Amino acid sequence: MTLANYQSRHCQPLKGAEHQLAADALETAMRSFPDWLVIDNGKAICKTYSFPDYYHTMAFVNALAYVAHGEDHHPDLGVHYNRCVVRFSTHDADGVTDNDLICAAKAEALFADAAK
Repeated sequence: MTLANYQSRHCQPLKGAEHQLAADALETAMRSFPDWLVIDNGKAICKTYSFPDYYHTMAFVNALAYVAHGEDHHPDLGVHYNRCVVRFSTHDADGVTDNDLICAAKAEALFADAAK
């Protein structure tokens, strides 16, 4: 599935380990997500976005918070002066699910818009 396919989808309530992506499915999916890393033994995905200053960092953080709220799927964020570390994991499934990929794709779209 391409990044655009994920961006067009919306998160669904997912509870239970049966919704976790298998390691091979996650590895395949991650090919569509440049610079994203699988971390925590496959339990999460993470990317650091860089910005020229605090204002641009906070604009991205606020936009991402708005999108995450709409999807009801919230990332863990590390906010710094000129960067933001975004980490997605589906806690109710104890791992990475399609919801994490959907929101990561939406983060990519926000970052692409910010660079224009």
